[in-house]
Amino acid sequence: MQERDLDQVAALEQEIFSEPWSRQGFADSYQKKENCYLVVEEDGQVLAYCGLWSVLDEADICNVAVRKEARRRGVAEAMLKMLILEGKKLGVAAFTLEVRIGNTPAVALYRKLGFRDAGVRPGFYTKPDEDALIMWYRPGSE
Repeated sequence: MQERDLDQVAALEQEIFSEPWSRQGFADSYQKKENCYLVVEEDGQVLAYCGLWSVLDEADICNVAVRKEARRRGVAEAMLKMLILEGKKLGVAAFTLEVRIGNTPAVALYRKLGFRDAGVRPGFYTKPDEDALIMWYRPGSE
């Protein structure tokens, strides 16, 4: 992710999420050395983005978003595989994320990538209210 991507990322965030991050939130986050944010672009348009925040050897994957017309094309899978590789370069040995329990396509993708269910955060999401499934991936422990 670069400065030039922020307007498109923030606009896509507004379209997809019920409690979206601001442009400034992304600007503050993507520049931190312990974080990594990626975008997928096609013809100058941001199709997808994701990020991770690392602390020591663990990382929280956040802001996974794919433009509706780009879904079911393998974009998210390729992007997340790259994010994990970049995380490993930062020294990350374990990755976690939360996902809406009802987001079955995302849950299936994460499981395909090796993430395993680790618990539930009741009422984690709002607008609409929904529990979050906590998932972890530890490369090499598959």
